[in-house]
Amino acid sequence: MESSASTLLMPPSVELKDERKQGTMVFDSSKMQKQEKLPTEFIWPDADLVQAQQDLNEPLIDLDGFFKGDETATAHAAELIRMACLNHGFFQVTNHGVNLDLIRAAQQDMEAFFKLPLSRKLSVKKKAGELSGYSGAHMDRYTSKLPWKETLSFVYRYDSGSKPMVADYFKTVLGEDFEEIGWMYQKYCDALKELSLGIMQLLAISLGVDISYYRNLFEDGYSIMRCNSYPPCKEAGLVMGTGPHCDPVALTILHQDQVKGLEVFVDNKWQSVKPRPDAFVINIGDTFMRVMVSRVGCGVRRDLEVGSHLRVSWTPPAIYLEALSNGEYKSCIHRAVVNMDKERRSLTFFISLKDDSVVSPPDELIVREGQRKYPDFKWSELLEFTQKHYRPNNDTLQSFVEWRLTA
Repeated sequence: MESSASTLLMPPSVELKDERKQGTMVFDSSKMQKQEKLPTEFIWPDADLVQAQQDLNEPLIDLDGFFKGDETATAHAAELIRMACLNHGFFQVTNHGVNLDLIRAAQQDMEAFFKLPLSRKLSVKKKAGELSGYSGAHMDRYTSKLPWKETLSFVYRYDSGSKPMVADYFKTVLGEDFEEIGWMYQKYCDALKELSLGIMQLLAISLGVDISYYRNLFEDGYSIMRCNSYPPCKEAGLVMGTGPHCDPVALTILHQDQVKGLEVFVDNKWQSVKPRPDAFVINIGDTFMRVMVSRVGCGVRRDLEVGSHLRVSWTPPAIYLEALSNGEYKSCIHRAVVNMDKERRSLTFFISLKDDSVVSPPDELIVREGQRKYPDFKWSELLEFTQKHYRPNNDTLQSFVEWRLTA
């Protein structure tokens, strides 16, 4: 059964939780499953529960040639990224430079935290307005359509120099028992920083701008690293691990374990993203879609050799930017479903601009387009909007603009 866009893409009928009305319910999946019925707060509408029809045919991109400086391999990788972003904004990468043993450790060592007693996890609960800490089903933020998951989030700043802020967070907040795990996640974040900046270079090539443009823009930004645990649920067909949404950040790097769960809404149906132990899933977020539309400036035509026959041409900005302003590069709707029998785990690395970075269109684009699609805003404003005022969905960016005009 396919889900129509008109049914699926309705704004969410959910309110953010008023701190003054917070109850005492906590997310304990094992106890909840022993109840005759699941709490209604976890039951999702039928329109959101339509099952995936097939696997997504996203490109699997080998980055080995790019990291070795091979121009032909780089051009080919950029073209595959361009085609993915024109279609749905999802692709996977292999030979990404992140040690596979480090990835396995990052997946396995989540268990040390998520298997702690609930009281211990709640002692490091994420506080209102903060990005780091534990969350059980986001009960601190939402009142209905709660996600069937637990998360541990922590911040990683790209310009922190030699300060091991992730390792310090684990030792300070979770104690000396987690010091070694903290250093492991420090190394994992260091590696994903380099991967993310490399992806930014490939995105720049795919758009025909200077290869260092987006790397320079994001190299003083930060990421939110999130460990996700989706416990099994006997009523998996009624709940969601994460509801349909677009990421408000610029770029997301995800590693899945071998339990299927990530799904993308493409061609008017849900499609599964196949887990690959040696690959990362990359997807474009709302902020990068906005940056692409507003930041790409003038340039000269560039032709890139791809193999012995295909040539990738950059269309002049006046034409290409018109297409982008109509949403050619996609920040695609996706979700996470829950398994009836197995726990699913994933590692998510959300990449953002520096808080005070102003996202503003260049004068050249304003002249060509005749008007701005979006007003100037700071990333910190969009972050505040999604944390305090709005539950991210497929219409977050436009809703943010409208909210900003009336706030």
